[in-house]
Amino acid sequence: MNPLLDPSTHPVIAHRGASALRPENTLAAFELAVQLGADAFELDIHLSADGIPVVIHDPTLDRTTDSRGSVSRHTVVELQRTDAGARFSPDGGRTFPFRGQGLRIPTLSQVLASFPDVPLVIELKEPGAQEAVRRLLLDHAAVERCILASDRGAALELFSQAPFLRAASREEISRLFWGAAFGRVPVSVHYRLLSVPERYRGITVPTRRFCAAARRLGCPVHVWTVNTAAAARRLWGHGVAGIVTDAPEAIRAARGS
Repeated sequence: MNPLLDPSTHPVIAHRGASALRPENTLAAFELAVQLGADAFELDIHLSADGIPVVIHDPTLDRTTDSRGSVSRHTVVELQRTDAGARFSPDGGRTFPFRGQGLRIPTLSQVLASFPDVPLVIELKEPGAQEAVRRLLLDHAAVERCILASDRGAALELFSQAPFLRAASREEISRLFWGAAFGRVPVSVHYRLLSVPERYRGITVPTRRFCAAARRLGCPVHVWTVNTAAAARRLWGHGVAGIVTDAPEAIRAARGS
């Protein structure tokens, strides 16, 4: 079984790689996550102007690179000329140790090829990326180790049937949350896991009831973004399975293996 789908395990999932220590969503961040013992990665997908799935969280280049403008207005060649380490600062802006070090925005294909054995949670930021991502997962024989996720149900339509695996959309998470609260849990669902924030608009999401309802459906609950051992232990105590973290080494140490 994909370790991300087992409600009885506690996978440590590196949020955009080891993003507390390396520029997020770069090969360097993913490489460090492996070295620190992460069980899986979470990453984000947008499409380039020429239809290539690229690994970047924001719809624009402004926050993380030395360029500006929409990701969707640049070809993959143009995107890979930008400096993906330019704005990363571990000390609040005093230093930028990865600026000019050759870090680039990777394509999804590069990540799949570079880490052929690592389970992935792939967050689709736009519905239009589905077909290109679907083809890549098949081409790389990566279907079984990848979970497709998105806030938007429309971005997950191609992944609701076998052999693909998907997480719950925001609407489906909300439905289970309120169903668990009022004793109306569905008998079956199309998704295989729930990836949730610890709190949403002031409400605690991974309550004991919510986690118990998910477990009855055979779906693990993963919580983002958790960076302290104390928080991870508390969530595990509530029935949470996976922890999505910027600091995989700290969470792995808290788990004890």
